[in-house]
Amino acid sequence: MKSARAKTPRKPTVKKGSQTNLKDPVGVYCRVRPLGFPDQECCIEVINNTTVQLHTPEGYRLNRNGDYKETQYSFKQVFGTHTTQKELFDVVANPLVNDLIHGKNGLLFTYGVTGSGKTHTMTGSPGEGGLLPRCLDMIFNSIGSFQAKRYVFKSNDRNSMDIQCEVDALLERQKREAMPNPKTSSSKRQVDPEFADMITVQEFCKAEEVDEDSVYGVFVSYIEIYNNYIYDLLEEVPFDPIKPKWNSCSTPMRNTDFVPPQSKLLREDKNHNMYVAGCTEVEVKSTEEAFEVFWRGQKKRRIANTHLNRESSRSHSVFNIKLVQAPLDADGDNVLQEKEQITISQLSLVDLAGSERTNRTRAEGNRLREAGNINQSLMTLRTCMDVLRENQMYGTNKMVPYRDSKLTHLFKNYFDGEGKVRMIVCVNPKAEDYEENLQVMRFAEVTQEVEVARPVDKAICGLTPGRRYRNQPRGPVGNEPLVTDVVLQSFPPLPSCEILDINDEQTLPRLIEALEKRHNLRQMMIDEFNKQSNAFKALLQEFDNAVLSKENHMQGKLNEKEKMISGQKLEIERLEKKNKTLEYKLLFQPDQNAPPIRLRHRRSRSAGDRWVDHKPASNMQTETVMQPHVPHAITVSVANEKALAKCEKYMLTHQELASDGEIETKLIKGDIYKTRGGGQSVQFTDIETLKQESPNGSRKRRSSTVAPAQPDGAESEWTDVETRCSVAVEMRAGSQLGPGYQHHAQPKRKKP
Repeated sequence: MKSARAKTPRKPTVKKGSQTNLKDPVGVYCRVRPLGFPDQECCIEVINNTTVQLHTPEGYRLNRNGDYKETQYSFKQVFGTHTTQKELFDVVANPLVNDLIHGKNGLLFTYGVTGSGKTHTMTGSPGEGGLLPRCLDMIFNSIGSFQAKRYVFKSNDRNSMDIQCEVDALLERQKREAMPNPKTSSSKRQVDPEFADMITVQEFCKAEEVDEDSVYGVFVSYIEIYNNYIYDLLEEVPFDPIKPKWNSCSTPMRNTDFVPPQSKLLREDKNHNMYVAGCTEVEVKSTEEAFEVFWRGQKKRRIANTHLNRESSRSHSVFNIKLVQAPLDADGDNVLQEKEQITISQLSLVDLAGSERTNRTRAEGNRLREAGNINQSLMTLRTCMDVLRENQMYGTNKMVPYRDSKLTHLFKNYFDGEGKVRMIVCVNPKAEDYEENLQVMRFAEVTQEVEVARPVDKAICGLTPGRRYRNQPRGPVGNEPLVTDVVLQSFPPLPSCEILDINDEQTLPRLIEALEKRHNLRQMMIDEFNKQSNAFKALLQEFDNAVLSKENHMQGKLNEKEKMISGQKLEIERLEKKNKTLEYKLLFQPDQNAPPIRLRHRRSRSAGDRWVDHKPASNMQTETVMQPHVPHAITVSVANEKALAKCEKYMLTHQELASDGEIETKLIKGDIYKTRGGGQSVQFTDIETLKQESPNGSRKRRSSTVAPAQPDGAESEWTDVETRCSVAVEMRAGSQLGPGYQHHAQPKRKKP
């Protein structure tokens, strides 16, 4: 709430990705009651539909040196003195009831000074019902025709509901009716004239989009929190709520006339929701029955005279409306017997005690202690709102003192995100309530800055919608006549069959003739019906045959397609195998599967290319004048992958003995390619031969270069120069064998 008196520091801008969009602020509304006398001094003025202004009365200005202040307070909406109960209900309570029917919780409480109109707002007065009877009326208007039979839902002591089949519910109804003092059902009970005018609502109000495929049950309970103790107002015990017999020590006297009620305990259910253990829950079927239960508990509330109000309530009252919802089964006839599918929602209507100062009540003794406990619980409520607001605005994680009061401990789940929270601040504009109204405004200022997490939607049961009316005849629902009615109307009317004269010989023949006509007409209709039925059966049979023929045709097409797909898969597998074979040949037989070579000038092609000059260590120095010189070359004695990866050309200097015993040097050249396996491959393109000859031709053959003779006299398989070169340089990526392992048909020497 914004105030002209002071500005509240705001929280810094929240980063993106936060969950603030899933939270709603507490809705705080203000209602101003009319003054008791027309000429009475007023301290509150309604500025517009969202703002009120608080004036300092004349007496307060004199006591404070004439200091005059005007403070404005903003609310979600302000309701003036001429606001009707219907207008207030439509804005504040109607959305909560709509959420209740759709499985969401809600909390609505009235707050203010004694005499500000809290009880009138909640309960109403004769001729003008308040929020509570209007909420009940809207609930039963929405689910009246969808209510489950009594005792189908059964309350347990764990804040949940059990579900019974129709037979068990019937047996329990019979058992309750056979009791000595059975309670009369709401349909047969006369409405108590004491509150009959309070529940008579002229305006019809109903929730939207009610699930017609579910059944509903309504349970109500009524408790009060008095001196920080919780009492069940519906508990059947002998108890005088107005004149209890207390002794001087503020404890009940031990006599047979008075039995003090037992205080209830707060417990936490399996879903971590707080509830009053052992609290009486009454199943009700109408607004009259529910309000009668409320009125019975209202008479037990602790009401005592104070200086401010002759009938001032000295306790906080909580009227809980629990709506139980369960889906129908697949047939739409009975309730689905699955406890997990039950949805329970609750609306709590709280009428807080007056928040005035104790010195204004002029209370003494027990009344003074009551006022102190009331103020203490309200102070705890204010403290919780302060801590919640601070945690949300500044990102702190202070513990909210819910447990310091039974009032706040009971409703902690609502502020933790179990439903919407609404508060109506009731104010009396008379000048005597100025300071109390100032405290109320400050509390409202803090409360509406508290954000409550938005409740999640209930899960869908997953059954087919429209189950309730699936097996019902269409006539009564759609206002359409039945087939039997149409048939009977087509028959000729029967003549009068009353015989007044004993000699009447015409009435019976006419009746017989009319009946025979009806019989013949009926027989004709039966024959026509059978004929049309047979024709329709023939059409259905023809249609079935056509559908079967199409299915067979489509099945044949599908079989052909499957055969074609199978053949294509076999062809793809054959091509993949062939592709793998060709890849293998390219990798391991480069000479046989090498692509054709484009003829180019060797000089222009090799200009600027880098060469691997492979000169094995076994070569001999020929000491000839003409020595090959290759620019930009990497000279290696053993071809390795590192050198091949850096160059584009390869040259191997190979020496062998010619037939005449002279040394013949061959320069074998090739191009370097990368293989698919990640290694290097050489494709040989040219051979240059350098031969050294002696003029006299008497040079001896060196024994060291002569290849050893084969044992079987066969020629060695390594005589082909290109084969040896390819073996010398071919390798695969990751191979443990280095280049030149079998170079010149000799194993690579290992270092000692």
